Amino acid sequence: MASTWLLVGLGNPGPRYESTRHNIGQMVIDEIAARRGEAFRAHKGGARVVETWLKPGAEKLVLAKPNSFMNVSGTPVAALARFYSVPPEQIVVLHDELDIPFDTVKLKVGGGHGGHNGVRDIARALGTADFPRVRIGIGRPVGPQDPADWVLAPFGKEERPNLPILISDAADAAELLVAEGLLAAQQKYHAPR
Repeated sequence: MASTWLLVGLGNPGPRYESTRHNIGQMVIDEIAARRGEAFRAHKGGARVVETWLKPGAEKLVLAKPNSFMNVSGTPVAALARFYSVPPEQIVVLHDELDIPFDTVKLKVGGGHGGHNGVRDIARALGTADFPRVRIGIGRPVGPQDPADWVLAPFGKEERPNLPILISDAADAAELLVAEGLLAAQQKYHAPR
């Protein structure tokens, strides 16, 4: 029987936040679901989920968007992990990353949270930071803008033309991570383009 992977797109709930930089993880999860023609449904674990497969006969995917705000993502992620019996090494967290330039995707397992409160809370709830992450570059603001305001703002007009490509690349990276492992995904997405 194929193993189950939990792919979690981080973001904040509600229309006010859906097009902001902080919600790029949920935008990518939406893309992965759309590729399979699937719609999200409510789950008692405090998230909206899609149960699907990487491809027929391959790994089962549980795509999740927590209903909670970003900074308290850990409780719904831990609840889903328990419900679906998914170990931390098969929980892929997709999130925005200030310290990576816009239009760049990086992958890693474990390590620090880099000031990302959603990642911090998931590590706390799971009792480990050793879970894979698809880090989606949003870059830092230029000038005096507060990073907290930057992440909660919509993508700028100069970014929007490349946003669908970034979302597609991050979705591809997550799927490759599940299919072929971290190293294969890193070799593809960390190489200079």
